[in-house]
Amino acid sequence: MSRTLMMFTGDINLMNVADPALPFARVADTLHSADVLFGNLECCLYQPSAEVSVTDEGFYAAPAAGQALKLAGYHAIGNANNVNYGAEAIKSSLRELEKLGIPGTGTGLNRAEARKPVIITRNGLRYGFVQRTSVYWPTNHEAGEHSPGVAALRGHTAYQLPLHKTRQDIPPANRPGVPPVIVTWADPEYLVEYIAEIATLRKEVDVLVASQHWGFKEDVLDYMTEIAHAVIDAGADIVIGHGPHYALPVEIYKGKPVFYGLGSFSFHTGHGGKKHGDWVGMLARVTLNGRVCENASFEFVRHNERNETVICDLAHEQATLQALRLRSAPFKTAIKIDGNHAVFHAA
Repeated sequence: MSRTLMMFTGDINLMNVADPALPFARVADTLHSADVLFGNLECCLYQPSAEVSVTDEGFYAAPAAGQALKLAGYHAIGNANNVNYGAEAIKSSLRELEKLGIPGTGTGLNRAEARKPVIITRNGLRYGFVQRTSVYWPTNHEAGEHSPGVAALRGHTAYQLPLHKTRQDIPPANRPGVPPVIVTWADPEYLVEYIAEIATLRKEVDVLVASQHWGFKEDVLDYMTEIAHAVIDAGADIVIGHGPHYALPVEIYKGKPVFYGLGSFSFHTGHGGKKHGDWVGMLARVTLNGRVCENASFEFVRHNERNETVICDLAHEQATLQALRLRSAPFKTAIKIDGNHAVFHAA
């Protein structure tokens, strides 16, 4: 069997990047060591014809900034997310990625193109990638039969009154002001279609990666676990999540790694044109022997004042690691340390 090292990064936003050599300069050697490198591009490579308001949702990066992805060595990217917005911006981004020679999945000129997987060949193996977003705007954002947009996987929310004592931290509803329990689930029709597409792709590739833009803050919501387990049951080998800009729990489900949220990987400017604070993200690694996961691990990353992504010294991130351990425990995940890597497995 062929042993390969895959790396995955969280959200990449290249807004206000004047020098494409800068964002990944400190991690380029590490990224180049991957047999396959995949990440979520959370911006459009687009120059508007006129000045736009900072309140506009689209994250527009100068097309020249896309060269940073090439310098970092990305073999493929996903860009189904909540800020790849606007028909012209999406069209521009698709053109720029084609010029760079970096295939992407998750956006397209229509629904069929947006849902189309990326298949690349590395070291004699075929790797397939699909991406969906459950976080998107209700109008003119999801790709339609004839309109540009993102590949969506709709989720639903309900607010349930806690009539019974089921959690220690929530009192029963015998007094005014008791907060509701938030219940989420994946839209059955969307999920059935997604599972069918993954089952088809499974026959065409050696390794299948499902990439999901989802989540809210630091919680793993019910619909996220529902989707992760469903796509693995359908044939996915690895699930990576991104979107909330936090490092989220990790899980091994049926021998397959699930990274619920890799956080930010390069994200200098965010909503409202504001500079992001001292975020922490994860650089994920999966070593495969054929399709079999031999090792799943991560390192923490942050950015410095020059907007360079840097790998953290794990010795200085013990509080972050301990918090992630506690939040991963409900998934029966054990995390051990190997040098600067946090390696996880089923407990």
